[in-house]
Amino acid sequence: MADNGVTSIELFAGAGGLALGAARAGLAHVAAIERDAGACDTLRRNKQDGVKFVRDWEIVEGSVEDYDLAQHAGKVAVVCGGPPCQPFSLGGNHAGHEDERNLFPEAIRAVREIMPKAFVFENVKGLLRGSFLKYYNYILHRLRFPLVGPRGDEEWLDHLPRLERLYTGDTYDDLHYKILSPSALDSADYGVPQRRERVLIVGVRSDLGMEFSYPPSTHSEDGLLYDQWVSGEYWDRHGIAKSLRPRMPSRLKRRIEKLRVLDRKMLPRAWRTVRDAISSLPRIAIGQTSRTIDNHFLNPGARAYAGHTGSVLDWPAKTLKAGDHGVPGGENMVRLDDSSVRYFSVRECARLQTFPDDWVFEGTWTGTMRQLGNAVPVELAEIVVGRLVEAMRVKAACNPTRKR
Repeated sequence: MADNGVTSIELFAGAGGLALGAARAGLAHVAAIERDAGACDTLRRNKQDGVKFVRDWEIVEGSVEDYDLAQHAGKVAVVCGGPPCQPFSLGGNHAGHEDERNLFPEAIRAVREIMPKAFVFENVKGLLRGSFLKYYNYILHRLRFPLVGPRGDEEWLDHLPRLERLYTGDTYDDLHYKILSPSALDSADYGVPQRRERVLIVGVRSDLGMEFSYPPSTHSEDGLLYDQWVSGEYWDRHGIAKSLRPRMPSRLKRRIEKLRVLDRKMLPRAWRTVRDAISSLPRIAIGQTSRTIDNHFLNPGARAYAGHTGSVLDWPAKTLKAGDHGVPGGENMVRLDDSSVRYFSVRECARLQTFPDDWVFEGTWTGTMRQLGNAVPVELAEIVVGRLVEAMRVKAACNPTRKR
């Protein structure tokens, strides 16, 4: 471990959501690699501005495929990254392993060549879909046994049974990784003001004898319903008079009645809402830009239609999306108290992704929205990676003389 954290490298860094969250949790990135020029501009801007953690990163613009990963063998303790998710996204072309944008093989190469103590890879919930499940299991097994590659021109469907036999047997003594059975974590359950489900694959090296478990959720829908419709604390906190509050949703009446008999202390914290996230930002009109905070401007053109209605203020936002040909309006719009709709500003989206206000995004509106739509919520990354870093520190304290 380095004096300022656990040494790490960030692959497929994007605009820095996973990287920043991991750094906050205690990882010290020696490099952040990203091929998208706009995202690299964002990373370089924040490094130049001296944003905490980022000022020490080497920003590498280029493909991981062309990067010498072996230079970090024996030096980097954790490998992190989000391999491009379009091949497995519900909004993509669903080509999966056949898609040229599938860079999981590069994530596997990083583990094989660096052999870190642990790794954290993130992807979309679509990776768990039935049509991709066999390939998903193949990815997990390749990460478990990174030294057991395909033979010659062996196809992955022929390679998979060999890996499965290693996994179910007990005869493999070479270095490998333990991976929990990953599931989709809903960011809203961890305090992010957005319903965003992500799969985080965490592996720890088998020879370390280290235990890891995913962090328990801290926030809940029931907590929000209680604060809104039982105690009213939510509306009071936002200064919304009783005469201006919306009606209780009829579909939730039975559920809310059951909550009335509970002690609030029995429930997790409330889901955070769009209003919680953006209400403290300066008020500006469509077509205006804030003079006091970066990336806060409102573009015109938002309109609602069936299946394209935007997020409501008093609930976590819908999942922000990147969009292949511009900004996807339904997911990147908000419905206001007067029922009108408008696009979120870039800064509002940044708050929904829990980026700090001093994190500046470079590029066009469409480009920055794409960066945000592809990002991991910073606070979700911090919570999950923080759990891993704590496990590593506990293990190091128990074995102070152990070498990497």
